[in-house]
Amino acid sequence: MSEPWNCLPLPLADDVSASWASVFPEGLPGWLLADASVSEDVVVQAVARSLFLRQTLERHPQQVRTLLESRLLSEPTTPEYLQSRCREYLSEVSDEPELHVALRRFRREAQFRIIWRDLLRWADLAETMAATSAFAEVCIQGALDWLNEAACEQHGTPWGLDPVTGAEAPQSLIVIGMGKLGGRELNVSSDIDLIFAFPSKGETRGGGRSLDNQQFFIRLGQRLIQALDQITADGFVFRVDMRLRPYGQSGALALSFAALETYYQDQGRDWERYAMVKSRVVAGDLKAGQVLMESLRPFVYRRYIDFSAFESLRSMKAMIGREVRRQGLENNIKLGSGGIREIEFVVQAFQLIRGGRDRELQQRELLVILKELEELELLPSQVVNELREAYVFLRNLEHALQGMEDKQTQLLPEDELSRARVALIMGFEEWHGCQQALARHRENVATHFANIIATEEDEDNARSSLDEGWCELWLAEVDEVSDKEWLESHGYEDPAGSLGLLGSLRESRTVQTMQTQGRKRLNQFMPVLLAALAEVEKPSETLSRVLQLVEAILRRTAYMVLLLENPGARAQLVSLCSESPWIARQLAETPLLLDELLNAESLYSPPAREELQDDLRQQTLRISYDDLENQMESLRHFKKAHTLRVAASELKGTLPLMKVSDYLTWIAEVVLDHVVDVAFTNLVARHGYPGQAEGANGGTDFAVIGYGKLGGIELGYTSDLDLVFVHTADPELSTDGDKPIDNVVFYTRLGQRIVHILNAQTPSGQLYEVDMRLRPSGNSGLLVSTLGAFEKYQRNDAWTWEHQALARARGVAGSRQTIAAFEAVRHDILCQHRDKDKLRQEVLEMREKMRTNLGTPESRREETFHIKHDAGGIVDMEFMVQYLMLAWSEAHPELTQWSDNIRQMEELGRAGVLPVNDAEKLREAYIALRSSIHRRALQNLNSQVASDTFTDERRYIQSVWKKIMAV
Repeated sequence: MSEPWNCLPLPLADDVSASWASVFPEGLPGWLLADASVSEDVVVQAVARSLFLRQTLERHPQQVRTLLESRLLSEPTTPEYLQSRCREYLSEVSDEPELHVALRRFRREAQFRIIWRDLLRWADLAETMAATSAFAEVCIQGALDWLNEAACEQHGTPWGLDPVTGAEAPQSLIVIGMGKLGGRELNVSSDIDLIFAFPSKGETRGGGRSLDNQQFFIRLGQRLIQALDQITADGFVFRVDMRLRPYGQSGALALSFAALETYYQDQGRDWERYAMVKSRVVAGDLKAGQVLMESLRPFVYRRYIDFSAFESLRSMKAMIGREVRRQGLENNIKLGSGGIREIEFVVQAFQLIRGGRDRELQQRELLVILKELEELELLPSQVVNELREAYVFLRNLEHALQGMEDKQTQLLPEDELSRARVALIMGFEEWHGCQQALARHRENVATHFANIIATEEDEDNARSSLDEGWCELWLAEVDEVSDKEWLESHGYEDPAGSLGLLGSLRESRTVQTMQTQGRKRLNQFMPVLLAALAEVEKPSETLSRVLQLVEAILRRTAYMVLLLENPGARAQLVSLCSESPWIARQLAETPLLLDELLNAESLYSPPAREELQDDLRQQTLRISYDDLENQMESLRHFKKAHTLRVAASELKGTLPLMKVSDYLTWIAEVVLDHVVDVAFTNLVARHGYPGQAEGANGGTDFAVIGYGKLGGIELGYTSDLDLVFVHTADPELSTDGDKPIDNVVFYTRLGQRIVHILNAQTPSGQLYEVDMRLRPSGNSGLLVSTLGAFEKYQRNDAWTWEHQALARARGVAGSRQTIAAFEAVRHDILCQHRDKDKLRQEVLEMREKMRTNLGTPESRREETFHIKHDAGGIVDMEFMVQYLMLAWSEAHPELTQWSDNIRQMEELGRAGVLPVNDAEKLREAYIALRSSIHRRALQNLNSQVASDTFTDERRYIQSVWKKIMAV
């Protein structure tokens, strides 16, 4: 055999020659050469380009032979051909496991053909995208047809109103493809974004037991996802992402047409309009699906030129910038600056703004829309040409990166061998040439992206003139006496100390070893910062706080550029650091939070709970649930960013105490909901869904119960989370996956994973510290218990203090049905008959234990008052309320409706259990004491104050304590 690999560049030549003998030890087989276009040299070129092609030839030669017999590699891959092959693979399937095997083997064959033709450039970009998209569609349709027939045999056929005729008729699941699948632009190793819908409500007919249509289609959807997504010995077909559906991962898996229309009409967000631009029915009842898509068109395309979209587009652009900075995505050709997503963003921006009037823009394929933008004279020809060339280059490069190993990636390789492969695929003699071409295209894209979606900050980066004295001061160009005089004249209260801090920074090893560009940025930034500090009270003290941040960003000077180019953000930085050392520390630990300072309006207007859910959903939408590391980092950033906004609002006075606690609690609830989704999805992928009784809704029966400050809606900036986990699943059943486990084991592992995600220390710190000691039997009890076992423990074994804790408990995340069941149990337990004298004594004993262990020692009580734990403090009020709740809920069941102290006090007053005057005064005292704790937390101070603080409040609280507790 000759050695055609000798013509390949090193290190490819060595790599191919080393593996050649293992692939074809006896030379190329005749069946491989039956295609006139395939030669030894061509095979060498193919295996040089792709490990996936090489391994498929080596491990599955018979399947490649069957592929060649069905159609030569030299012939294009058409939808008709793929449909024919799919039918052949599924023709002998008799059960669900066989369906999974057949689909995965079909994938191997189709991927081999598509990647071979793409990497050898036998197919252009248009064919590759169309073939991959068509392959996905035939797999979805083939699997759906088989599974639907099996489901109908088991449960009967779902019936309802036909959206086309209006008459009753059998119904089918409609599968909507989003993103690149919807646009017929799928890449060679992509996930698929889907939404499931069905025409109308109704029930199944002809089965042993009828099912509600939604339950039927949810179960069918789950089986369809498993058929495509589940990893088996044969691999998988497509990773399926359902998070673009209404309400995201927490929403129902399948919704009726009416429910979808209502959602988008009433709650649809701007980013969902952006996502729906490419939506298309890809499987199921296509005629019914078309009716649905027409009904949703007004949501996507306004009838007028939608200038209101600019603001949301600017927000999305800012979010893109934050993500690039947070994840360090500059080597990512999709998400990084000048990448594929920026081209998509430009094109879809025009569609959102003008698509309602210019119907030519209501198409899905990006290259088609680009042509329309040129013809409508919305973009100059040069811009369109540069964006088109960049898109084709970047998409071909994306396929090269993915086709090498059949892996979903958009990251540029770092090793020499992979770079040589990419250069060969892209038609370059070496990597450097490929890199130069890439840089040119990305620069063009970034320029057009910035110009088309310009923000106010982009449009006005002019810097105000700066007194040269600040530059001289930072660069130490004049004598120390003059520097001190300069600082003193500008309000610095400790000029000598400030000069010492600046000198230490200048002489630090990090500054001394900075690269030229970084040092230049620092020298531009520091004088501007010093001038800004002169505008706040105590500039010297504030400087010491801000320098923590400066030291943190010395190696990431892009943040200095951000502050240089955004005077508003710079002013917010010095103002907030002046008012709170806690905020200064947060910014130093997580410089990415500087992005939050760019918009003063949003900084001081924290979003409501629904908006928090929406924001987290957007931030995590493109992060796979399997990518636990990035999920955890994103969650930590989300929590810190929104906590910063709450703290800033409290300092500015735009949020009163009650609202501060509300917002901090909402943040935790939204985080917990998402963490439950991530952990649940991970376990389902491995073990299947937990077994459920016939007629159940197909979701999870798991709920997170919040106790303490979380349950009482009173979270502070550094509060931990007191949690209890319960579920209502049948412990005798098992999961339905390939590796089934008992429901009990499933939910125990779910609880463990949730605690891990919350507790784990990552580069961004800990999400929340979790305390599980309030669960039945404390640390010695099960991590997760059934609700029945929880109720039995509360009735028979719980201590009084555990019932006190239950008064402040409520469901905060997970199954709404399980939460409702928990609330019923809580109500019943709190309403039990109790001996009031015995109850009072037990509460007093527990209070004394806490005061002894946590309060101020007697020797220091004349000097110090602990706001929480000393007599007349917060815990006294909490214990009084809990005692009254337990003593009087039997007579006044309405007392149990709230879990927070404030509303419990109000309810006790309304019920006549507590005099209204006392209830009001206690409420005012409670707010005053808690407000002090909040403010002190922002100053990094503890809950201990001088003994002469809150004397009136303490005296009053103690007087009420004596009346209620009879001491």
